[in-house]
Amino acid sequence: MKLELRFFASLREALGVSQESIVAPESVKTIADLRVLLAQRGNPWSEVLADGKVLRCALNHQMVEANTALQAGAEVAFFPPVTGG
Repeated sequence: MKLELRFFASLREALGVSQESIVAPESVKTIADLRVLLAQRGNPWSEVLADGKVLRCALNHQMVEANTALQAGAEVAFFPPVTGG
């Protein structure tokens, strides 16, 4: 399944990429699966996307949970947690 990926703020800085297109294998069905796939690339991916790291995700511009099903052609965005004051 083809996906458009976007990385924002400190994630973009750490990974050195703001966007990319990938073709995910059929085994990648959810946002969580995608995160595992990307983390398997090694550092810095495994560090930035580690299971214990808090990240926000959006699917086609809608904030979603990690168990959200992916759709072919979707845009998936990853954000660091946002703090304000």
